[in-house]
Amino acid sequence: MSEVFEGYERQYCELSANLSKKCTAAAALGGEQKKQKVSDIRAGLENAEDLIRKMDLEARSLQPNVKTMLLAKLREYKSDLNNLKSEVKRIASGNINPDARDQLLESGMADALTASTNQRSRLVMTTERLNQSSDRIRDSRRTMLETEELGVSILQDLHSQRQALLHANNTLHGVDDNIGKSKRILTAMSRRMNRNKWIIGIIIAVLIITIAAVLYFKRVK
Repeated sequence: MSEVFEGYERQYCELSANLSKKCTAAAALGGEQKKQKVSDIRAGLENAEDLIRKMDLEARSLQPNVKTMLLAKLREYKSDLNNLKSEVKRIASGNINPDARDQLLESGMADALTASTNQRSRLVMTTERLNQSSDRIRDSRRTMLETEELGVSILQDLHSQRQALLHANNTLHGVDDNIGKSKRILTAMSRRMNRNKWIIGIIIAVLIITIAAVLYFKRVK
């Protein structure tokens, strides 16, 4: 529901009830007093028409489902306004006999009472809707605050996890560096071992050759 539409609606209901009472009072008057009252009523009808136009523009600017509901309500207000105009024309014509005037007064009192009752009902419904809207706003605000607190908690957890991941990453880099150093040391040791094997092999070969030469010379002598 549009708060702007509800504001125009309250104004129209109050104005409609007031105009109905004025019509009832004007029907019992005569002469200049009656003309003055009718002129005052017509000025009020212009204000009512202006409120109807504003409600119509506001309703047509809303979503389709809300617009349909408000336009249906607006048709009732337009019908109510047309009835007021017709009543003002009858009063302004001055062709009302005493019996008809009494009937009009009774009808006017009944219409005024009905309008007042409808107005109170609309105002009560509007107040209830406003209270419900306020409750929904408070609930939405509470939910928003709870969501904000949850978001802050999640951000704190993510920050802690990020710090832990950074620490683990640094540790892995350290382990990787140590593995690289160990690999280089093992490679150097392997090279030394291979070199030592060649040296030992050469020494053994020289010793074998030397022993063979000594044995050969001994046999020859």
